[in-house]
Amino acid sequence: MRSNLFDASNQEKQTTDRWTLQSNKMLRCALTPQAPEIIAAAGAMVAYQGQMEFSYQGSGGGMKLLKKMATGEGGNMMRTRGQGEVFYARQAQEIFLLQLEGDAITLNTGNMLAFDSSIQWDIRSLGGAGFMAGGLFNLLLQGHGMVAVTSDGPPMLLDCSQQPTYVDPQAAVCWSANLQPTIKNDFKMGSLIGRGSGESFQLAFHGPGFVVVQPSEGIPVVAAS
Repeated sequence: MRSNLFDASNQEKQTTDRWTLQSNKMLRCALTPQAPEIIAAAGAMVAYQGQMEFSYQGSGGGMKLLKKMATGEGGNMMRTRGQGEVFYARQAQEIFLLQLEGDAITLNTGNMLAFDSSIQWDIRSLGGAGFMAGGLFNLLLQGHGMVAVTSDGPPMLLDCSQQPTYVDPQAAVCWSANLQPTIKNDFKMGSLIGRGSGESFQLAFHGPGFVVVQPSEGIPVVAAS
């Protein structure tokens, strides 16, 4: 049988690295019983080799549990352990790896793909947007380990230190943890006519740090009929 499907570029990359981009849209993670487990977005696993166990990622109780119950954020995560390789992807979006070295980053939960279980996480809310902004809750990750984030298209990095920066909440991928974005409300009754009110709220960033923006507002949520 002949096909360019079998080209070497499409075969699994053989490496001893724990986290490897199989392509810019596929992540390969090597797991051993001695290595930290991996926490990933539910449904992000597309294949695995070897012996793996998948389980629901609990909140750990306390305030984190209350936040998950109140917001639904952080609830759609799974924990993976085992011996072998597991592959993650999401809607053919581009994947980027971040190495945390005792620092922190804030993620849009919709752009979180996976991270080492050695990393501490918490749910953070951005008050003031209300229902029409979609409920702005994000994931704070801090500590030591690897993080994989997705971008729906080639991302853009913006420096927020020079001037105020405003980003659609659904287009913000991640930003410096020291930045505390506020809600800018451009709502006018006239905006309800025509295109709708989806861009009435923006995240306002200003200070030393960055925000990563994707060229998309993400995959629309289709209501069940």
